[in-house]
Amino acid sequence: MDSFLTLKFLSQLVTPPGLLAFALVTGAVLVLIGLRRLGRFVATMGIVQIVLLSLAPVADALMVPLENEARRMAAQAPACCYDSIVVLGGAVKRPLPPGRPDVDLSDGADRVWHAARLLKMNVAPRIILASGSPDAPGELSEAVAMRVFLRDLGVPDDRIVLESKSLNTIENIREVRRIVGDQRVALVTSAYHMPRAMHLARIGRLNASAFPTDWQAVSEDRAPWIAWLPSIDSILTSWMALKEHIALNLDVREGGLRP
Repeated sequence: MDSFLTLKFLSQLVTPPGLLAFALVTGAVLVLIGLRRLGRFVATMGIVQIVLLSLAPVADALMVPLENEARRMAAQAPACCYDSIVVLGGAVKRPLPPGRPDVDLSDGADRVWHAARLLKMNVAPRIILASGSPDAPGELSEAVAMRVFLRDLGVPDDRIVLESKSLNTIENIREVRRIVGDQRVALVTSAYHMPRAMHLARIGRLNASAFPTDWQAVSEDRAPWIAWLPSIDSILTSWMALKEHIALNLDVREGGLRP
């Protein structure tokens, strides 16, 4: 199993809902083989961890370090002038299938909107949309779906470049590097994803500066009784942050992006 698949497996295993499923199944197996106390303990800890990850203060504690690092990177980015604005995949929930009238936007759709805004600010003369799709008959790539969104935002086709081969951030960086060479690019992705994206850009020798968007951590004051109520949104925030922390700390593919 290569490092990408290993990291993907680990991130699913130790983040919700995989974490809860793993704890419950492991607990049940332990009970069946006679280790009842240990089995109940493992299952209970899985439930406790899910409850903790569903609390906004816990989710923010995981998310804030990533977004603070993105802010630091953004503060170091020159205001202009770049060869391209590069948008990493994650703006739509799935590629655009034939016959579907609308693009199914995700929370990461801020990436496309931010790229359009940067283009209008003359940060760069073009936008590169970097994301393909798994081999699925009839499905268009995510880059094509994002182009639909950009068109609706008023961006002309001659300002849009599609990179539809890549399936993950590593491949995004590699394929964009082949398009732009040593030219500087304004890299657009979600703030929580920016530290890892910039780390991979350095490994892949992509001359990128950070232009993060899609901020997730809650900054406004909240009543304590609201902050400590479990929520699906907090579980999602915890899940996104944990995936990034796992990838940043366990990814050892130094040099793995070089053409």
